[in-house]
Amino acid sequence: MAIAGTVTEGNLEAPTRHPIDWKNPDFYDEKKCFDEMERIFDICHGCRRCVSLCGSFPTLFDLVDESPTMELDGVEKEKYWDVVDQCYLCDMCYMSKCPYTPPHEFNLDFPHTMLRAKAIKFKNGGASFRDKMLSSTDAVGSFAGIPIVTQAVNAINSTAAMRSTLDSTLGVDKTAWIPAYAPKKFRSIEKASRADRAVAPANVIDGERTPGKVVIFSTCYVNYNEPGIGQDLVKILQHNDIPYVIAEKEACCGMPKLELGDLDSVAKLASKNIPVLARLAREGYAILTAIPSCTLMFKQELPLMFPDDADVQAVKAAMWDPFQYFVARNKDGLLKAEFPKALGNVSYHVPCHGRVQNVGKKTEEMLKMIPDTTVNTVERCSGHSGTWGVKKEFHAMAMKIGKPVFKQMAAKAPDYISSDCQLAGHHIAQGIAELGEQAKLEKTPEMAHPLTLLRIAYGL
Repeated sequence: MAIAGTVTEGNLEAPTRHPIDWKNPDFYDEKKCFDEMERIFDICHGCRRCVSLCGSFPTLFDLVDESPTMELDGVEKEKYWDVVDQCYLCDMCYMSKCPYTPPHEFNLDFPHTMLRAKAIKFKNGGASFRDKMLSSTDAVGSFAGIPIVTQAVNAINSTAAMRSTLDSTLGVDKTAWIPAYAPKKFRSIEKASRADRAVAPANVIDGERTPGKVVIFSTCYVNYNEPGIGQDLVKILQHNDIPYVIAEKEACCGMPKLELGDLDSVAKLASKNIPVLARLAREGYAILTAIPSCTLMFKQELPLMFPDDADVQAVKAAMWDPFQYFVARNKDGLLKAEFPKALGNVSYHVPCHGRVQNVGKKTEEMLKMIPDTTVNTVERCSGHSGTWGVKKEFHAMAMKIGKPVFKQMAAKAPDYISSDCQLAGHHIAQGIAELGEQAKLEKTPEMAHPLTLLRIAYGL
């Protein structure tokens, strides 16, 4: 056990992750969960290295410092939920800050302990209608994607009066950026465009270490909100003569449900996605998603939930971040590296769910290949974190967490601001405007996904 104010030797090895024991009845035992939180919180209180990451740690440390004893034993257990609610499972404490992750003897996994608490809260009926709705991306997207409904939803979301109503009735902050719905889904667009085209067989090249064909997992966001990102990915693949298919069946990756603690729904979604993707993985396809949270779900969370499922592990092995894939293809000598269009100054944000994949800054590496292009890279949480940042009770904190990012992104007078997480990109654009940083610039920077930037650089 750590003692507040002392320095304990940390783990110098790479952090390892234990499987999530979510099928064990003890996982949902609230007392045992709170005992583990007490153990972990005491260690965190004695370290405080993660104070700048998110709201969970300042909340915890304030609870301790304002308690009668100024130690964890002076904090009411019920207040632990305040710490849990501030965690949005970005994983940055585990992957980049904590010195006590396994194989250290303290065996500390803060985010997965928060996940356990969220799962208990969900099992006990603690999730609101709003939380369930916001995490049901397929259900909401399918309904909102009906043409006449799309127009109505977008109109409602763009008016101050209706945003105030959403604020007061559902608890969706009236000032938070929320995405519009596209009139046509990416999967529908792609299906129509490929109806008469067969996929060309991929050539096997000696020394090739990247799969020569790709399956695109659309993601809810690209499919329902910004299909142009998916179309940009398609154009880049076509330009580089990389055969591709769209997964014939697709459901939400499950990340929104995971963040809610609804692990049964995560499992149901996995049962729809994994068989399709596992077959394609075994056929030699690389699986690409344009949203890092979805990539991480298949690379990390599902494999930890289903460690003995061969199909889940096959999908994990076949999952690639798009720019991880393109950089690897380039190293194989198989990517076209002529870029006729310069991008000027690009302020690029590395999202948390991209950083914890441990693939390095591949998007930055790719953008720096483009001539006459300067890349200002910012590695810090934007504060958006999916549905968390739009909720009324958390939006102010989301903006506070993102403030250093907003300033750094605007500092270099960018022509473009970009993030692999498009939600973070929009959040940053909003933050820059609200901070008044935009007024200091000669022109308003354009917000574009890195795949869009690559497509522009290719002149497509």
